[in-house]
Amino acid sequence: MATGWAGDGAVQDQIDATVKDAIKRARSQLPQGPGLTHCEECGAPIPEARRKAMPGVRLCIACQEAEEREEQPGSGYNRRGSKDSQLR
Repeated sequence: MATGWAGDGAVQDQIDATVKDAIKRARSQLPQGPGLTHCEECGAPIPEARRKAMPGVRLCIACQEAEEREEQPGSGYNRRGSKDSQLR
């Protein structure tokens, strides 16, 4: 395949860089530092095992699940639509 001035593997290098950037961004959004001993929403104790597994944890499991359900609706990306539009 002719790629112009791009070297062999340039596309894969760009994909790898994009994935690394996404991972870096996701990790930067994770809580850091010591976790709370009690949930800041409901006040329930947070087990030590959870605090060790999730540095910077601030919510109990139940409150964390509720928060994630609220954030999740609609990714806004229709994979089928984007593939169909590329075929036209």
